[in-house]
Amino acid sequence: MRRWLALLVAATTSLVLIALLVPLALLVRTVAESGAVSRAGSEADSIAVAVGTVDAETLRLTTERAAHPVTVFLPDGRVIGVPAPRSAAVELASRGRSVTAAVPGGREILVAVQGAPGGTAVVRVYLDDADLAEGVPRVWAGLAALGLALIGLGIGVADRLARAVIRPISSLARVSHRLAGGDLSARTVPDGPPEVHAVGLALNHLAERITGLLAEERENVADLSHRLRTPLTGLRLEAESLGDPEEAARIEARVDALERAVTSVIIEARRRAQDQDRCDAVAVTEARVAFWSVLAEDQSRRFTLHLSPGPLQVGVAAGDLSACVDALLGNVFAHTPEGVSFAVRLEPAHGGALLTVADSGSGFATPALLGRGESGAGSTGLGLDIARRTAESSGGSLSLGTSETGGASVTLFLAEA
Repeated sequence: MRRWLALLVAATTSLVLIALLVPLALLVRTVAESGAVSRAGSEADSIAVAVGTVDAETLRLTTERAAHPVTVFLPDGRVIGVPAPRSAAVELASRGRSVTAAVPGGREILVAVQGAPGGTAVVRVYLDDADLAEGVPRVWAGLAALGLALIGLGIGVADRLARAVIRPISSLARVSHRLAGGDLSARTVPDGPPEVHAVGLALNHLAERITGLLAEERENVADLSHRLRTPLTGLRLEAESLGDPEEAARIEARVDALERAVTSVIIEARRRAQDQDRCDAVAVTEARVAFWSVLAEDQSRRFTLHLSPGPLQVGVAAGDLSACVDALLGNVFAHTPEGVSFAVRLEPAHGGALLTVADSGSGFATPALLGRGESGAGSTGLGLDIARRTAESSGGSLSLGTSETGGASVTLFLAEA
């Protein structure tokens, strides 16, 4: 936008300056020519006064002191001063008419001197093109410099105005991307022209409304889950009243498991109602790889772990990132034979971190990322979807590839908190 606005102002200013400066430049040239002709005419008149009143030698000295080349054509055919051809304009002036005529390379000013001995004499003053345009190039250069300065000033003003508009618009775009990435705390500071200011207020109001609706929905989920405790309590009492102790214990164990699941739903719903979570990806990844290392040792799997010096904060809760790493490592153990090595790498990236889990197996059956519940290896198809949703919840992404050894490689970009 800044570039287009600068081009628009430059084009508009150039058209206005051309419309003003071109006629002014022509006027300057005309005035310069008129002034030169006027001065040459005055010079010719002063010499014409001496014709017929002084002798030829004095007249010659007078012509030599003139500022421009002067030629005097006497009635008897003699030529005094700078030699010049007797042109048709000179013949016309010899009949008693003073004229100005254009000649190759300049202009000649002819003054008829009547009353000279023997007829009419003609005084010729020659002006070349440089004399006619004296001072014009300097004036034109000044006008061109003025035009360029005005164009530059216009572009500078347009650029400042464009920045005053683009800065708040860019801020609005960044806030909208943060909201789309799940950062519901993102807000903008309304700034700029009234229209952009109004858009900023509207975006903040929309963010507040979205945050309120999500918080309300999560509380509703927690409330609905809490209501399940009453029938669960009744079910527990019914189980305790059973005559068979083993059957009662089995049902009570199922009730306990269901109650724990309900409790986890309540906790999770209320946890997500809080501010955006964050964690140290280095610490979480190191802990989960240490957990899986025991099983790797039992299956004779060699593995490498490369962690960037921490802490490395990402916009994902520690529990979610732990589940993500578990899902990726679980896929390695589930879909590759025992003894197949794997590698885990975590390194900083621009705006977040890159987590890569690669193995030396046979690779993916299909290079495309399947949907939730779909699998190319006969599994539940939830592992990669868990990893994808974890990455996207932070504003990141997931991509599949091939490792250096020809196996599968999963790379997650986790946006910073």
